[in-house]
Amino acid sequence: MKHTCKILMLCMLAISNSIWSSAQQTVFPEHFNQTPDLSTMGVDPAQVERVDSLLMAFVAQKNLNCVAAYVAKGGDVVYRRAFGMKDIEHQVPATIDDYYVLFSQTKAITTVAFMTLVEKGLVHVDDPVSKYFPEIPNEVVTKVHEDGTYETRPVKSPMTFAHLMSHSSGLNAGLVREIRRSEGQKGGTPPGFGGRSIDHVPNGQHSFGGDYQSKFLEDEMLALAKYPLGFDPGSEWSYHISTNMLGYMVERIAGKPLREYVKETILDPLGMDQTDWYYPKDRLARFVKPYSDVDGKLESGSTIYAEGAVSSEQTYCEGAIGLNGPIEDYAKFCQMLLNKGELNGHRILAPETIELMTTKNQLPTENAGGEGFQFGLGFELHNDKKKPVPAVSNSAFAWGGMLGTAYIIDPENDLIALFYMNMYKADPLYPLFLEKAYELFD
Repeated sequence: MKHTCKILMLCMLAISNSIWSSAQQTVFPEHFNQTPDLSTMGVDPAQVERVDSLLMAFVAQKNLNCVAAYVAKGGDVVYRRAFGMKDIEHQVPATIDDYYVLFSQTKAITTVAFMTLVEKGLVHVDDPVSKYFPEIPNEVVTKVHEDGTYETRPVKSPMTFAHLMSHSSGLNAGLVREIRRSEGQKGGTPPGFGGRSIDHVPNGQHSFGGDYQSKFLEDEMLALAKYPLGFDPGSEWSYHISTNMLGYMVERIAGKPLREYVKETILDPLGMDQTDWYYPKDRLARFVKPYSDVDGKLESGSTIYAEGAVSSEQTYCEGAIGLNGPIEDYAKFCQMLLNKGELNGHRILAPETIELMTTKNQLPTENAGGEGFQFGLGFELHNDKKKPVPAVSNSAFAWGGMLGTAYIIDPENDLIALFYMNMYKADPLYPLFLEKAYELFD
């Protein structure tokens, strides 16, 4: 009997130690350590200098006017620097605190905001959108006639919130754009995505789902819902406007404006106090001026997006684009995701929710994103066939913005890396930086 009790006690002790060990392994940094000892991390100062040299070369060769980069491993900030001029004409040097127009980096924040509603039990990822928005389209366009009329058929399955978060909803896709263009609607999609370069930027109002002349996001989404879908939900990938609809659903379900809800659930708890859709007018000087690479020369581009962000009266906020801010603010958001949902003493999402968002591909094997392209709930998922550089692990997820901002979150390597520029057209510089970032820890 004593022998049996002793065995049981040893077993209980082993289980207890195992639980304690597991708990220790899941302790994540609450804040960034800005002054880590690089030598104890095995980081060679020469590797840091190589990152410096690469970014300075980008500036010297006039690939871009300025660049900011940020790398943290386990919450230890290994790289946090900016180079170049944020305003060439006035010779204003770039700093790490400059504001960048983030475009599609807004999408992940809107998606996380929606998932907080899921965790509150107000909605489910696989719920039909029609449950909360009966006007959502349930027909797919099959043919458009010369006079602008069109034919439709019922959808094979209803649109869900998972479809919105993975850009597979069918909204504003395929033939629907042709219909909207024929009616003079703004139905296009952005010419670039995910931190990749673009061919042009529209003059005046942007033409891919948003309109600063609308008073509220609701105005555009109600107008969009009058059109059928371009394909059956879940059958294809069509980027961008789905997150606008998701943002509108946040407003309907939360009963608050998107901006207010995002601030109270994400930005404020994480200490992202410089990130917003709109600012007082005196903040315009904080923005990086955008440039275009024209035949090897940098020419200043339109500042419409920065100028549009300095307003005290604007009520229109998109779920897909519109946030702005400095690189370190968004690094906090990335670190929260790497931490399985927690940072700065606040839990934004549960670890299980982060796993659902970042490990399960929501797209068919063949889709418009290209060979090997996978997308979860709000993020591109990296795998053996689709990596920006070979060192990226299969657990990594990422995205970026149309003017060249990009980020990656790599759980297997306990790493986040961000690369910011504001260029209307630029060479693919991000993978070159990312390669050097991973080499910091070789």
